[in-house]
Amino acid sequence: MGTDPDLGAVMRERRQLINLAYRLLGSLSEAEDVVQETYTRWYALSRPQQEAIESPGAWLTTVASRVCLDQLRSARVRRERYVGEWIPEPLPDHTEWVTADPADRVTLDESVNMAFLVVLDAMTPAERVAFILHDVFKYSFAEVAEIVARTPAACRKLASSARRRVQAQVTATPAAQSADVVRDFKLAWEAKDIGALIGLLDPDAVVIGDGGGLVEAALQPIEGAERIARYVLHLAERVPDLVVLLRTVNGQPGLVAQQGGVTAVVMAFDVVGDRIKHIWGVRNPEKLQLWMTD
Repeated sequence: MGTDPDLGAVMRERRQLINLAYRLLGSLSEAEDVVQETYTRWYALSRPQQEAIESPGAWLTTVASRVCLDQLRSARVRRERYVGEWIPEPLPDHTEWVTADPADRVTLDESVNMAFLVVLDAMTPAERVAFILHDVFKYSFAEVAEIVARTPAACRKLASSARRRVQAQVTATPAAQSADVVRDFKLAWEAKDIGALIGLLDPDAVVIGDGGGLVEAALQPIEGAERIARYVLHLAERVPDLVVLLRTVNGQPGLVAQQGGVTAVVMAFDVVGDRIKHIWGVRNPEKLQLWMTD
């Protein structure tokens, strides 16, 4: 029988659970709901049941992972009703979070950059859970198998498939190099220099916007360097008081555009070499709560 679970020890798991759930769901608000549900289930146990659990942290992680797995399965149905493209919720640098509670903050590393999260979102729920638990949080395949109700061998295959997709689609460009390209993009945008913009974009670059049906955003991806350059210049003409700021978005160099001091869009970039391959622009105000004060 395990020792009496200390309240502080149980609550210290919150940061780990938030980190796990955000990577699995791509939404901080949904991650917080998952963690709340996980703790609700813990406190629904009797004291003897709690004391019988050898590792409360492992129990909480297992429950949170299973709740996330259920969420991911239902998310596919919800996404069919989502207006336009769905992009994971962007996270600011820790110094710019509106919330003051460190337990709610996600650790920013390569496993939360936007390119990584977008690839994760295209995976099956089981692939995503197996990969994140094993490759990011270092759970054994035996432990993952218990969580996702598959065999260890099946979980190994799921994680391997997910890993290949990440390796094929996510490029690890040094942050300093990305920062230079993003800064040059900002300067060219402000100067309305279409030639410079086109030169900074990969010929096959793609812009994806997410307004969630709540604000105006491109409903379909915009493809091609020239089309993208003309699109961003059109935005600058339509909103002449737009202020563009260099910011960290999911641990990578990005941009925040503000209108009247209010964040209107958060932009994440995928830089390959010295060109921008993808831009994700989140406008859905429900995903920008952490960005509403500068």
